[in-house]
Amino acid sequence: MKTKNYIQMIKYYLLTVLFLGSIACKDKSAAESENTNEVASEKISAQQLGGLALYTVRDAMGEDAKATLKTVAETGYQNIEAAGYSDGAYYGMSPRDFKAYLSELNLIPISTHQSSITMENAEKEMADAKEAGFEYFVVPVPPMGLFKYDNATSSMSMTGGAKNLAEILDSLGEKAQAAGLQLLYHNHDFEFKVDADGIVPIDYLLENCNPELVNFQMDLFWVTKAGADPVAYFEKYPGRFKIWHVKDMDEEGKFAPVGKGTIDFGRILAEKEMSGMQYYMVEQDKTFTMEPIEAIKVSREGIQKIGFK
Repeated sequence: MKTKNYIQMIKYYLLTVLFLGSIACKDKSAAESENTNEVASEKISAQQLGGLALYTVRDAMGEDAKATLKTVAETGYQNIEAAGYSDGAYYGMSPRDFKAYLSELNLIPISTHQSSITMENAEKEMADAKEAGFEYFVVPVPPMGLFKYDNATSSMSMTGGAKNLAEILDSLGEKAQAAGLQLLYHNHDFEFKVDADGIVPIDYLLENCNPELVNFQMDLFWVTKAGADPVAYFEKYPGRFKIWHVKDMDEEGKFAPVGKGTIDFGRILAEKEMSGMQYYMVEQDKTFTMEPIEAIKVSREGIQKIGFK
């Protein structure tokens, strides 16, 4: 009888040890998993910074948008600006699916360039932008057929005049506000040049568009190309430039990766608060002998050295 009780006690003891051991293992595994997730989160946070205008990698986005976005995330960018809206989709994905895929990659949709905007389709396009998670709706050129490009001279211009464009932007700004978005106008170089009416279009827009409805995305390359000074515009029109396009210019006046050209970004960045800048997007319209994916890697190194966060 004593032997039987002794055996039962031994069995009970062993089962108790095994049970407690399994709990300890589970707790350890959970703790290790939690620590691993924290490390991964910190690693992503440390790696991802700044923004990228997807126009830079537009050809790759057209071939395989998902793979390209994965590369963008792995390269270390955090925010993105789209330039691929068509027929109610972003790069072939519904607004909801596009937003979900960006979330998987820890990419954040900030702004979208949509040159197809008209008074008739504005509500639809802006509703799609909102559903995709964007904060800013950017008019990249004078819309509705006003923008002109001369292939022979590679020059840009617009028709209709600055007053007409200002009225259009204010109207679109009202629609954007109603949709829960902020409207921005993106410049090139021609807006900084005196037009046929003796007006500098960008000055007219800044002075006449309602700042509650319309603000600006300053492209630092094109301002420099026009012979204007970004800082002077920040001083004259503080708080109006919510997003910057950051791209460099080489000795020949061509596009270059950030940090590989002649633009003094440090001087410009020092006036970030005065400008009103909330985000910046690295962009390079043409990369010439360098592949776009390689160019965005070089530019990311450049923005870090300059001090962009």
